[in-house]
Amino acid sequence: MRGTILWTALGVLGVACVRPDKAPVTADSTVTRPESTAAVPPAGPPPAPAPAPAPTATKVSTVQGFLAPESVLHDSVQDIYFVSNINGSPMAKDNNGFISRVRPDGAVENLKFIEGGRNGVTLNAPRGLALEGDTLWVADIDVVRAFDAKTGAAIDTVSLSKLGAVFLNDIVVGLSGALYITDTGIRFDDVGNVLHPGPDRVFRVGPDRVVTQAIRGDTLGRPSGIAVDPVGKRFIIVEFGGRYVLGWKPGDKAPSVVAKGPGGFDGVVVAGGRILVSSWADSSVSSYETGQEVKLIGGIAGPADIGYDAKRNRLLIPSLPGNRVEIWQLP
Repeated sequence: MRGTILWTALGVLGVACVRPDKAPVTADSTVTRPESTAAVPPAGPPPAPAPAPAPTATKVSTVQGFLAPESVLHDSVQDIYFVSNINGSPMAKDNNGFISRVRPDGAVENLKFIEGGRNGVTLNAPRGLALEGDTLWVADIDVVRAFDAKTGAAIDTVSLSKLGAVFLNDIVVGLSGALYITDTGIRFDDVGNVLHPGPDRVFRVGPDRVVTQAIRGDTLGRPSGIAVDPVGKRFIIVEFGGRYVLGWKPGDKAPSVVAKGPGGFDGVVVAGGRILVSSWADSSVSSYETGQEVKLIGGIAGPADIGYDAKRNRLLIPSLPGNRVEIWQLP
């Protein structure tokens, strides 16, 4: 199953797996203006001009030539972008996934910097990426793998299969130094239909490599992207099968709702206090820092696990079905 089937299957999931609305009920903010019975006053001075529209994101470049790119990560030390490429079925242990190195100017430095089946590397369907010092961590179906971020050499593998990991998706290094990995709990059958054996959860891998289940439950809504919010000292988790942006702290039994949007969420980054989220439901990236959705970018098919270049204030968007990465300058 190649990119077209994957795109179709994930598109179906984004529509079909939306869970029932569980957000707190809010008061209706619609205000009905009563009809005025007063005489119309004489014309006064002309109204003040409308404020200028808020600045929008602008596209810097488009980088082509990837094979189902799922995640982009900026290594600020090397000043390089890593791109994970599934290259086939998202569930197949075919050992043909790879990770690319791309320069900030959009030039592909090494398309297959880390490649499954070469130099002792095993890499099947790489998705989320995270950096811990010089170590690049990768979520790969039911394991997480560590590589030297400078040389690409394999360092370590931690299996989560004994805990029943189904579809490891995104990965982040928490404030304590532990790894947190989302499990979306989905599978694909032979013709690309999406199944949800579950469960939905987030795993924790400690510095001692001990694997535990950090949180589990339907309130996670097929969790996809995960990011650290250092100000709120919490994790931001987005639902692929629901419509919620969630906040969660280790030890909490359930996440809280931060915001609601179109759903089909995939990637999330916390950038300068802004929560930026990609959505397959409407092919967009939006900001949710105030709890309200503000569209920043639209028209991107299958925007997957987005990255952020803090040095240049740029958003890095992989289009999984488009086999490209788009680089956008944020306002």
